[in-house]
Amino acid sequence: MITDRLKKIEERIKLAAEACGRRPEEIRLVAVSKTMPKEKLVEAVEAGVETLGENYVQEAREKFNDLYTMPVSWHFIGHLQRNKAKYVVKIFDLIHSVDSLKLAREINKQAQKINKIQDILIQVNISEESTKSGARAEQTLEIIREISRLENVAIKGLMTMPPFFNAPERVRPFFKALRELRDRIKKKNMPNVSMDELSMGMTGDFDVAIQEGATLVRIGTAIFGKRNSAH
Repeated sequence: MITDRLKKIEERIKLAAEACGRRPEEIRLVAVSKTMPKEKLVEAVEAGVETLGENYVQEAREKFNDLYTMPVSWHFIGHLQRNKAKYVVKIFDLIHSVDSLKLAREINKQAQKINKIQDILIQVNISEESTKSGARAEQTLEIIREISRLENVAIKGLMTMPPFFNAPERVRPFFKALRELRDRIKKKNMPNVSMDELSMGMTGDFDVAIQEGATLVRIGTAIFGKRNSAH
């Protein structure tokens, strides 16, 4: 089942990329595995998934302890509290959801302890919704400037979660705004800041996100099927 779903998603990614003149290899699929049992994660990796995205620290720790030998990259995509940073740094290759200098400093401190350079993305609240985490667009450059001075974190790009619409075209302006913000930051040529990654787009709208420059698309339901709503 997961194999079939994955093939369909990969085909959609390929078509979306080719339709706007991009190479499909530029886009990485993050399989969002929150609330999914470990067996499903194993099935997904065996089907060809190369990156798993987890939202909840405790759940991710339990899964990682059992599955750490799997040939897969682990990304943290949920809201991160500072007191959980020490666990996340030990597990994840990329943290998508860094939204403040305080959080970045804590990640830096924990990464120093294990002699790691932690790759991060800066989460931007591009839609300025009060219910969403993320730095405001106009503050992002200054936050990045400050974070770039930390020795044990490396900024790789930006992430956003736009408003939910049933019509993907309505989300396009938010994806476009994140790409334009990324381009402005990139021109500053700050040390320790690469801005190569744009994490945006989910099951319902990732085609549009790819057209607007996404390099990481976060897809759960379309791969794993409906999840329980315990969280």
